[in-house]
Amino acid sequence: MKQVCSMMAGVVIEILVKPGDQVSDGTDVAILESMKMQLPVASSESGKVEEVKVSSGDFVNEGDLIITLS
Repeated sequence: MKQVCSMMAGVVIEILVKPGDQVSDGTDVAILESMKMQLPVASSESGKVEEVKVSSGDFVNEGDLIITLS
């Protein structure tokens, strides 16, 4: 199973995909806010979104799982 993880600590502002969506390498899947900056989280692989593990407003640490892909 492929995974998309947070690249830094921050608050999830928005989830841009839902289960069943197809994503490609480089597709933005979420927006994090960290140190007053909004940063996109991009998928590093292509695949179908299986599960979104976080919600808007959740705090994530660097390396936390955000989305699983198949």
